[in-house]
Amino acid sequence: MALGTDHLAALLPSDFTLGVATAAFQIEGAVAEDGRGPSGWDAFTHEPGRIAGGATADTACDHYHRMPLDVRLLAELGVDSYRFSLSWPRIQPGGKGPVNQRGIDFYDRLLDELLARGISPMCTLYHWDTPLPLERVGGWLNRDTAYRLADFAAIAADRFGDRVDRWVTINEPTTVTLNGYGLGVHAPGQAGLFDALPAAHHLILAHGLSLSALRAGGISGEAGITNVYSPVVGAKHGLAHDVLVELFDVLHNRMFSDPVLLGRYPSFNPVLKSFLQYLREIPDEDLAVMSQPLDFYGLNYYFPTRIGLGPGPSTGPDAVPDGLPEPLRQQGADLPFHLAGWPGYARTEFGWPVAPDYLPVALANMAERYPDLPPVYITEGGASFKDVVVPDALTNEPSVADVRRVDYLARHLEAALTATAPNGPAAGIDLRGYYVWTLMDNFEWAAGYSQRFGLVYVDFATQQRIRKSSFHWLKDLAALRRRDSGARTAAARAHTVSAESTPEERAQPQA
Repeated sequence: MALGTDHLAALLPSDFTLGVATAAFQIEGAVAEDGRGPSGWDAFTHEPGRIAGGATADTACDHYHRMPLDVRLLAELGVDSYRFSLSWPRIQPGGKGPVNQRGIDFYDRLLDELLARGISPMCTLYHWDTPLPLERVGGWLNRDTAYRLADFAAIAADRFGDRVDRWVTINEPTTVTLNGYGLGVHAPGQAGLFDALPAAHHLILAHGLSLSALRAGGISGEAGITNVYSPVVGAKHGLAHDVLVELFDVLHNRMFSDPVLLGRYPSFNPVLKSFLQYLREIPDEDLAVMSQPLDFYGLNYYFPTRIGLGPGPSTGPDAVPDGLPEPLRQQGADLPFHLAGWPGYARTEFGWPVAPDYLPVALANMAERYPDLPPVYITEGGASFKDVVVPDALTNEPSVADVRRVDYLARHLEAALTATAPNGPAAGIDLRGYYVWTLMDNFEWAAGYSQRFGLVYVDFATQQRIRKSSFHWLKDLAALRRRDSGARTAAARAHTVSAESTPEERAQPQA
């Protein structure tokens, strides 16, 4: 068996969900087919200098045409659940108004394929692909966009609500706000810094409105939201660093989780008022919409953040902050902090620190801040590494030995399970599942095709899918978990018979 499978399988509860995740814009391609309208990301990728290598997602993984093949890969993998997103412009090209039936048909086929293979669908309503007509009138800086997403939620509930087990309203409003409207490194490319805060509020408002629309539409499954969480520490000790750690923690974490889970925006040190004043001006009626009870809470974890004072260095080990691209450093002169590097930690190809020891910190922080936290799913976790295709020594078939990704996933999954065990630092969290990012290499936003996160290698020239070692590792883990779960169930049944039945009954063979 592959690395860590026996140990991890023993840790996994029998009802724990193992899944993989994708996003429509990153894999589907077919951006101008079957009535799909353009998105803000389509426009952004065609602007010179925006995407590494000048790449676009026009074809991506061609999942739109190869969906049955990709679902067969999921079935072979043996995971319990598949988290995918709906393409808003494929279903509702204008962001409001008429529905594109051919887009609906595609997701009908996808859901039917998943359910026929016993794979539980987790559907993300919004994973960043805002229809271009809405982006052109302000996007998430325009409050009206929140109501348009709620309308889209009602459409999705009507068409798919009977077949989706779990709904995620919005994926990572943090990233949409900070990278898209604060730093300008994602679509729509606006570098407004702290003027981006209205976008954050409108996204969380959209979550609340969409949650209401899904439930009003009679969905049969559960509903929640997914936020990315990054524990924050200072590069040095001292009051100035402590204040900036608080600022980043509010901007990246608490600004998005507090209103949903506590019904209020976070309080903060008065010296930060000039940066965060907008958060003090939110009407109570908005907060009531935003804080409706959740069926589950989705948490994405990739790495912790280390904050340094003032603009970042231009050279040295801290020069590329947490893998974010060059434009962030260009904006750094206007920020009171920079994202410092992590000495002593290995890095992914993206430059992110490999820090499974901070995942328990993230979970413990959540448990402490939110005592009434609903059940939690880690809805994304994964790493990009430089994968190399070589002939397999035995079969001569193409193969990818991504042992670092296997190690990354094993260590992070173990950290999550042990942290939430009865004696763990986050024992108060009811952890229900872990979704690997991602099923297959794809269009990685501003990084184009330069970063590979997949369990399946994609040759983007030929669209060939090649299973990596991590694919086989997760397949083995899923199979072992099912075997061990069955053995535990049989043992429990035998124990019950032994303890509660008569001698005559105990002598009968067990089914």
